[in-house]
Amino acid sequence: MIRASSVLMNRKIGMKRRVIVITAVLTMTGLSPAWAQHAMPGMNHDTMSGMSMKPDMGHESMPPPIRDPHAYSDGYDFGPIPRPRFADEHKFASLLVDRLEGVRTSDNTAMAYDLQAWYGRDYDRVVLKAEGDVDGGKLQEARSELLWGRAITTYWDTQLGVRYDSGVDPGRSWLAFGVQGLAPYWFEVEAVGYMSDTGHSALRLDVTYDLLFTQRLILQPRLGANFYGKRDAARSLGSGLSDLAAGIRLRYEIRREFAPYIGVAWAGKYGGTADYARSAGLDVRKTQVVAGVRFWF
Repeated sequence: MIRASSVLMNRKIGMKRRVIVITAVLTMTGLSPAWAQHAMPGMNHDTMSGMSMKPDMGHESMPPPIRDPHAYSDGYDFGPIPRPRFADEHKFASLLVDRLEGVRTSDNTAMAYDLQAWYGRDYDRVVLKAEGDVDGGKLQEARSELLWGRAITTYWDTQLGVRYDSGVDPGRSWLAFGVQGLAPYWFEVEAVGYMSDTGHSALRLDVTYDLLFTQRLILQPRLGANFYGKRDAARSLGSGLSDLAAGIRLRYEIRREFAPYIGVAWAGKYGGTADYARSAGLDVRKTQVVAGVRFWF
């Protein structure tokens, strides 16, 4: 009988100790001791409330919920030294002359250029684009764009700005809006729509791809097309598909920043634009041999 009473007493003491530990843990985690009553049906609320325990046990040693960034600096800061900046907080600039080439056809030699420059940060930047043809020392046809670029994904930028066409034909101003980026399978794509001050609309598509034979010898196919919403007699342009150009250029990167190249290109005019060219005695289809340099910095 005495042995049974001793065993029962030890069980009660062990139960009481376990409840004290559980209640302390629940108090530190902010849970009500009433939860322990459901977990320990053998103990009632009166028994738990009679246990000797501080309600704020352990709170004095717990860290504050929000860490003070200066708690461990003893009050020191950068002082006169400028605060370090992350890479996306810096402004950078770049210029890429993608094509600076001589163009040879069966009866003529001309020059062509295609460049792009930008200045700004990773997410926002100012972009300048220029493309044109020079024949006989005179600018025949040129396109210049000033755009604001905004990154929308890792590989794509939206662009908004203005475009101005110049050359032998009357000038034309446009509002430009489009996207530029790297499509799946490493195609570089540029798609831009335009609205002119005279109510004309246009769409330009450019796609390029770099095929690496080695780390320095690279073959670049290129495809470009221009579409117009309606006929523009002042600039000898028809509606729909106006012109299409395709070419392949083989370049060798002496340095990453400098690469001479050679290639062949085909250019054609279509629809109403071809009709204007025929009326002026111009060829609507051309095969061109090109040689030039590509450089950037």
